[in-house]
Amino acid sequence: MLNTLKLFFSGAALMLASILPSAAAAKTIDLSSPDGHLKVVVNADNGISYSVFYDYQALILPSRVGITPVGAAEYGTLRPGKVTRRTVDVTFDAIAYKRARVRDNFNEAVISFKDCDFVVRAYDDCIAWRFVSKSKVPFRVASEREEFNFAGGWDSYVAYMDDFINSYENTYEHGPLSGVSGERLGLLPVMVEVPDGKKIDIMEASLFNYPGMYLQGTGGNSLKGIWAPLPDNVKREGHNMLEGVVEDRHDYLAECSPGEVFPWRIVAVVQEDIQLTDNDIVYRLADAPAPGSDWSWVRPGKVAWDWWNDWNITGVDFKSGVNTATYKAYIDFASDYGIEYVILDEGWSVDGVADLMQIVPEIDMPEILSYAASKNVGIILWAGYWAFNRDMDNVCRHYSEMGVKGFKVDFMNRDDQEMVDFYVRAAETCAKYRLLVDFHGAFKPVGLNRRFPNVVNYEGVFGLENMKWTSADVDQPLYDVCIPFIRMAAGPLDYTQGAMKNAAKGHYHPVWSEPMSMGTRCHQLGEYMIFDSPLCMLCDAPSNYRKEPECTGFIAKLPTVWDETLPLAGKVGEYVVMARKKGDVWYVGGITNWDGRDVTVDLSFLGEGSWEAELFRDGVNADKNGTDYKREVFPLGNCRTLPLHMAPGGGFAMEIRRR
Repeated sequence: MLNTLKLFFSGAALMLASILPSAAAAKTIDLSSPDGHLKVVVNADNGISYSVFYDYQALILPSRVGITPVGAAEYGTLRPGKVTRRTVDVTFDAIAYKRARVRDNFNEAVISFKDCDFVVRAYDDCIAWRFVSKSKVPFRVASEREEFNFAGGWDSYVAYMDDFINSYENTYEHGPLSGVSGERLGLLPVMVEVPDGKKIDIMEASLFNYPGMYLQGTGGNSLKGIWAPLPDNVKREGHNMLEGVVEDRHDYLAECSPGEVFPWRIVAVVQEDIQLTDNDIVYRLADAPAPGSDWSWVRPGKVAWDWWNDWNITGVDFKSGVNTATYKAYIDFASDYGIEYVILDEGWSVDGVADLMQIVPEIDMPEILSYAASKNVGIILWAGYWAFNRDMDNVCRHYSEMGVKGFKVDFMNRDDQEMVDFYVRAAETCAKYRLLVDFHGAFKPVGLNRRFPNVVNYEGVFGLENMKWTSADVDQPLYDVCIPFIRMAAGPLDYTQGAMKNAAKGHYHPVWSEPMSMGTRCHQLGEYMIFDSPLCMLCDAPSNYRKEPECTGFIAKLPTVWDETLPLAGKVGEYVVMARKKGDVWYVGGITNWDGRDVTVDLSFLGEGSWEAELFRDGVNADKNGTDYKREVFPLGNCRTLPLHMAPGGGFAMEIRRR
């Protein structure tokens, strides 16, 4: 019997729930996406396997999944019971995100077993599944099985780490699935390229109380999941004694509660590369904020950052460094340009003691906070993991009362169950005291930023900070045009762009105290529109920004969260062009790899009316001098296409306003 329930959310969003319990145990079910193109076939005959199809094309052949509790059978091996189906189509408000409203439209089937439910969803852009335990007592997970048996010998993009302790800052290796390492750990997301142009990203969402998933190769066309076992003994070691280094691990993955809800496993499928730059998959699948919770105090924005530029300011009459006078200069710069925050990165607290209540004598924290408040600039403090974790509530309460606006927490460098729990506690505790949190030394986003909108950024990216020491052999512009399609598909990233010293091809070299970027000035400007980053750094020194008032003024006025985001054009590893809207103003940016490139930007999204553009584009000599750019202001009239040239490693950035 078919029952259809119609519920209205926010006066407009419609949810259709269809409940279809089967009369007999179902061993095979088909589930299609709302548009009918993407389909998953689940077989539950003595174990669960799934296959994925796009129209009539097989993408993933039967692949086994399951969770095995200690001392029990693998989930899905018991006789299946009824199947319940529903269709959902709702739209909800997003907070501190790349669009104001998010549509959540999927078909779902739940297969009931004696020990668990297996939940599978089909969206137009992904297939997702998870297990929900029916245990009435606490239990442990001995192992999990997640297979991805692809239908062809296709190519992949994989960023590796060598063990379960890593900062998650790794570039991509591009090659056949058969060459994916079976020993190293592939970081999610992992991309697989289908020869006809489709792209597949493997991801996860709603990771709580469970370790994060990695992928390894099998020597063929398959990938398999692997997880860090639960730590047994963690020792305070590492950078400035701020890391928790695992010395021993248990022989199981996780300790779980009755009715445990496990993470979503995701196979994202798109027909064109550019669709991955603007997906909402992880955000949709994440837990919503608690009903009635107030997040009006969450204030995303830009940050004047000190560490990358090594506190290297000039033209002042004091010795620059980690001291009160230097931070007042950063505050002055932020205030002059309307930049919302200044960060006090590593060095303000005493090294080696892992105690955030011990401040170095060169820093007068009350004076800095008072001065910043007088200039309408917020202060964010850097905190090492061990120091923050050992006294979290007291630290958050103390500095919130002093007027601090948030913490950048660093050097977690793990994603086992214990560390995943830390992220949740940190987000919750910071929210309690109305503090923002930026996770650095962090694994990829998994949707915590939806449940706790004060989580305004994650690192988990080979960002610009690496240009302080990375050799010229690394191809950063190539990486820059990979991450929007792969890493950024999971959520925001703390890339820390904004360099004013820019090296054309062959001119880059690492300099710790006067770092530079690979590629052009306009490549840096374009990244502010390409990369999702609600808390967005200006990485260079105030002295360098003041010498470049045109570029600095443009960066300073940019939004960091958006009402709309539109992908315009791009191909992984080559280039990307995106448009974003805030209020009535559109912003368009593009970046390319080391290949110079001519693009025609489609501005049809502007609709009717007369518009004026402020454009920063690569200068005619940007291929020789990366700092060369040209700023132009011109009317668009009825023109809705704009041809542009990007220099090797180049880009462009544009603001478009109504006339």
